[in-house]
Amino acid sequence: QVQLVESGGGLVQPGGSLRLSCAATRSIFSINVMGWYRQAPGKQREVVAYITSGASTNYADSVKGRFTVSRDSAKNMMFLQMNSLKPEDTAVYYCNTYPMARISWGPGTQVTVSS
Repeated sequence: QVQLVESGGGLVQPGGSLRLSCAATRSIFSINVMGWYRQAPGKQREVVAYITSGASTNYADSVKGRFTVSRDSAKNMMFLQMNSLKPEDTAVYYCNTYPMARISWGPGTQVTVSS
């Protein structure tokens, strides 16, 4: 039903920044908690940040102070500003509802942090 598309990934050096976008085909951000997830090769998918319908946010300890999640409900979009990137941030990043992923996974966007 609802489709999600992530974009904005790329190759950056350690310490660099990227801004990821999540676009939905219909309005969902006002009634769902939305999260950013990532999955590195050989590792489990993990949540790194989420934002509630009231726009409160939370972050995994590994990204706290470096990442910022935001949304624009009118445009059916969510964003993840990623600063001070580290090699361990390398992963495919996805968006979905939180804590349960209730929408079919989108294509994700690759983030590679390497010197």
